[in-house]
Amino acid sequence: MSEFTFLTGSEDWWRQAVVYQIYPRSFADANGDGIGDLKGIISRVPYLKALGIDAVWLSPHYPSALADGGYDVDDYRNVDPRLGTLAEFDEMIDALHAEGIRVIIDIVPNHSGSGHVWFQEALRSPKGSPARDRYIFRDGKGENGEIRPSELVSHFGPTAWTRITEPDGTPGQWYMHLFAPEQPDFNWDNPEVREDFLKTLRFWSDRGVDGYRVDVAHALVKNLANGHLPERASYDLSLVKHDGSDDLFDRDEVHDIYRSWRKVFNEYNPPRMAVAEAWVHPPVNATRYVRSDELHQVFNFDLLDAAFNAQQLYGLMSAAIDLMKSVGALPTWALSNHDSPRVASRIGEVQSRALALFVLALPGSCYVYAGQELGLPDGVIPDEARQDPIYFRTKGTQKGRDGARVPLPWSGEAAPFGFTSGSPWLPLQESWKELTVEKQDTDPKSSLNLYRSALNLRAEHLVDNGEVQWIESPEHGRKNNSLLAFKRGNVSIYMNLSDTPIEVEVSGKLLVVSAGIVDGRDGKVTIPPVSTIWLHH
Repeated sequence: MSEFTFLTGSEDWWRQAVVYQIYPRSFADANGDGIGDLKGIISRVPYLKALGIDAVWLSPHYPSALADGGYDVDDYRNVDPRLGTLAEFDEMIDALHAEGIRVIIDIVPNHSGSGHVWFQEALRSPKGSPARDRYIFRDGKGENGEIRPSELVSHFGPTAWTRITEPDGTPGQWYMHLFAPEQPDFNWDNPEVREDFLKTLRFWSDRGVDGYRVDVAHALVKNLANGHLPERASYDLSLVKHDGSDDLFDRDEVHDIYRSWRKVFNEYNPPRMAVAEAWVHPPVNATRYVRSDELHQVFNFDLLDAAFNAQQLYGLMSAAIDLMKSVGALPTWALSNHDSPRVASRIGEVQSRALALFVLALPGSCYVYAGQELGLPDGVIPDEARQDPIYFRTKGTQKGRDGARVPLPWSGEAAPFGFTSGSPWLPLQESWKELTVEKQDTDPKSSLNLYRSALNLRAEHLVDNGEVQWIESPEHGRKNNSLLAFKRGNVSIYMNLSDTPIEVEVSGKLLVVSAGIVDGRDGKVTIPPVSTIWLHH
């Protein structure tokens, strides 16, 4: 594999990067089996380059039984053969690096898949063996061990304990899984587990990976001291301790792990980076993950379910900026991802364009979920086509996340719109023919070209261009509940959240507008309904 040196950027490139999240199975299929693959990603590198992103985040690409969409990893140092090979992974890295695009991959440290060689060894090994100590195996209660070890609920079902059958065929011990039974939790008190993840980080870093997204980063270490076992009836925040002593989440000891990871990241030139998925409360606890000797970023999830409301958006944005500033960090913004409804479905297509243009002007980094730039809504999935385990575990009461994972429409007039030459793993709907990359590419007012323009203008005018100075908000200016505005350097950003035009006293050159036509004269600008504008002074 060739070594590529970036001609631009610095060691802290991630602080203000635009990162494009690819769900591999849904991006592009090169071999016609209906599943997106690494060759498909390679074929679309010119598209990614033209979009103007700084990095790609690749959702899990590992061998997996797909009990949880790839987050049940059976081999941390390999590629799912349905997606490609290690050689093709190297080819993908080279192709992206050649265009100045960095690569972030998922790392899933809380649990493995049940097909992992270690877990299979544990099932074959006796009680009390070193193989079982890599996971959390315990005896059951009751006369014959038939009662689960503790009352601990799973995120995905009624219990976080599953009983095994011992090698001799008798009912045996139980193992802990905070998620699906196919996702046994690692025992992070075991030094072998810690060392193996350092080995995995070096394996991918040696191949040129630039960074890592750490899945459930707050949940690795559990309180298992002196025979204690966690109990929990639900995951309501009111049941979680917030002082670092909770039995399951955000424990003080988890930070020792990330300090050891940071040392590995710093072995490389440039250093590798990591962003934490850490659902913690109160928000100040998130800053602990981005201390100078730990990880580099922590996701801000507030916008994933925020209403299109000036007061709420201002509160979330200003709080995130201030909180990260307190530790010398910048926020990490996201409007959609593979686990949440697409923003265009959640708040509306025109609203999502306005909000995206506003957020892209904020300081910090932005994570853009593949298809967001096309204005894609959630796909409409017939029940018989659903794939998400959540749908099956809840017997259909929860529809799951398939709608946000429908493959991208690339070209043509009929489904599957160039995603595959075969039958796609999730169906694309015929109404998407106006949303294909091919259609949007030549339409100057398309969502795709809005993102292309915004990302180019962001790089030119807003990166390294100062802090936010609020002009209009519930606490600034006229306190108009339909208007949010701030200034960074010589660029002012206005978002009109109302259904009517708003006139403001400001002048400057219009850089971009999310929708509608901007009228400006005599030192005043009329902002179209439900739109965001950038003005250069």
